Amino acid sequence: MSAAVGARIASLTTKTWDQGPAPITTDEIFDGKTVVVFGVPGAFTPTCSMKHLPGFIDQSQALKEAGADTIVCHSVNDPFVMHAWAKDAGADGDMVMLADWDASVATAFGVDADMSGAGLGTRAKRYALIAKDKEITYFEVGDLDVSGAESVLAALKG
Repeated sequence: MSAAVGARIASLTTKTWDQGPAPITTDEIFDGKTVVVFGVPGAFTPTCSMKHLPGFIDQSQALKEAGADTIVCHSVNDPFVMHAWAKDAGADGDMVMLADWDASVATAFGVDADMSGAGLGTRAKRYALIAKDKEITYFEVGDLDVSGAESVLAALKG
């Protein structure tokens, strides 16, 4: 399943943090909910740490008021790194930090990217999506003008 408007989120298992690394399924995240997901190439990387994640932290209340039940930050990193990044950025508890440790979610969504040239291996492209009860209603790959919190908030409001 590649992500696209109208596609359904596949059932996958990856990791998050719950007093330690913990499995989490896409069914747990998406079933019966409106979910905002933003994907970033890497935790603690410059644009991701200075603009992308902070934008969603700043807009988390507005996104929830516009109908988002859950906000998910997706990155190809391990759960320890995602937990440390959330704490460092002040996002701990605001959103699900999806630790796609093996890039299986990025690959399933069709947003995987070979960033070996930069020493990063397989990562996720910068993207955002909105899903309502597992059906994708918004999906954009690209810079913050389409994957940032302001664009996602505008799409959520319709």
